[in-house]
Amino acid sequence: MTTPHDPAPHVWRKSSHSNGEGGACLEVGDGPRSVVPVRDSKAPQGPVLLLTRPGWAAFVAAVRAGTLA
Repeated sequence: MTTPHDPAPHVWRKSSHSNGEGGACLEVGDGPRSVVPVRDSKAPQGPVLLLTRPGWAAFVAAVRAGTLA
């Protein structure tokens, strides 16, 4: 699910792997307990992707395992 950017309810954290050179980085927001808001750090005014907690856990596991291309 996507939603228009709404900075008020979220505190955003940039990936610790972000190097500031415009790479493929994301930010994760502190949202409601049921979802994890994610946005592109290069487009903070853009859309926000809302992942379920299990969906976020699966995404992080896939990144760590190197299975995303």
